[in-house]
Amino acid sequence: MTQIKAAGVWIGDERSMKSLLTLLALGLALVTVGCKKPVASLPAPRTYEVKGIVRSLNFAEHQVIIQHEDVPGFMPSMTMPFAYRSLQEVEALSVGDAISFRLAVDDRNSWIEGVRKVDAATVNLPKDSMPVAPTVKVERLKEGDALPDFALTDDRSQPITRATFARKPLLLTFIFTRCPVPNFCPLMSRNFAEIRKELAEHDPADAATAQFLSISFDPTFDTPERLAEYASHIATDRGGWHFACGVPEEIARLTKAFSVYVQPESGTIVHGLCTALVAGDGTITRIWRGNSWEPSEVVAAIRTLTPNPNLAGNGK
Repeated sequence: MTQIKAAGVWIGDERSMKSLLTLLALGLALVTVGCKKPVASLPAPRTYEVKGIVRSLNFAEHQVIIQHEDVPGFMPSMTMPFAYRSLQEVEALSVGDAISFRLAVDDRNSWIEGVRKVDAATVNLPKDSMPVAPTVKVERLKEGDALPDFALTDDRSQPITRATFARKPLLLTFIFTRCPVPNFCPLMSRNFAEIRKELAEHDPADAATAQFLSISFDPTFDTPERLAEYASHIATDRGGWHFACGVPEEIARLTKAFSVYVQPESGTIVHGLCTALVAGDGTITRIWRGNSWEPSEVVAAIRTLTPNPNLAGNGK
C-alpha cells in the first residue's frame, strides 16, 4: 500500500489522500463562503404620487423647478427644484405645463420619475403658494470680498460673531432643521461631517484648526435648544462646529448677502444653497452654490489655508 506524507503526518493510501483533499477543498469553500460579509440590500426608496406646474427648467443642473401640491406625510405645497434621472422624461416640458410625477426619496437623495403631462384643472395648488420676491437690497458677496460682521447665537446659547473665527479657516453654510429633502439641508450637514472626518484622518492639526458654521434661516423654529438637539444627531464631536440662529433681520441680511433664496411658504421654507470658505484674515476664498460639490474638493481648499498666528483677522 502506498503511503503519502502530508503536513508531516503519514496518511493511508492515494485514495485516502484524494478523499482528504476533497474534504479540505470543501472545507475551504465553506470557510470562504462563511467569511464573506452578507450583501446588505438597500431599502427601497419611499415614493409619493405628486402633481404640479413647471415653473422653470434647468437642464444644466438636471433639475425641474415645480410648484407642487401637498405631499401628504412628507411636505406641504411649495415651489422647489427636483432632480431628474431621465432627460427623456423632461426634455419636452415647457414652463407652465401641468404634470404628474412620482417623487422617490431615500436616505440621501430624492428625484422624480414617471413624468407625464396632465390637465391643469386636476392640479390642486393653494392660492398663496407662489413665492414672493424679497424687496430688501443687499450687495451680493463674491470671492475675494471680506466676510461681513454678524451677531448670532449658537447651539450652546453662546454669542458668536466674525471675531469668533478670526485667524482660522471657516466653512459656513445655510440650513434649517425641518428640511425634509435629503439632498438639500441634510446633505449639507452630512457633507460637513464628512469633511471633518477627512481632515481628521489626513491631518489632525487641520481638523483642530478649521471651524464650521451652519446658519439656520428658520429663526422662529430653530432655537439654540433645537439646534443642539439637531447637532447631537449629526456629529458626535462638535468641537469647532457651531449651529447658529439669530434675529430674523440678521438672518435675512446674511442670506441675501450670500444670495441664498429663502421664502417661507405653506408652513415650510423654499430655499437655495450656498457654502463659503473664509480664510483666517476674513477673506471669502471660495463659494460653492447648489449641492453638486464634493467634500473632497472642500477639504483640498481648506488645506491650502495655512493658519498664520500673526494675522490680526477682521474680527477686531
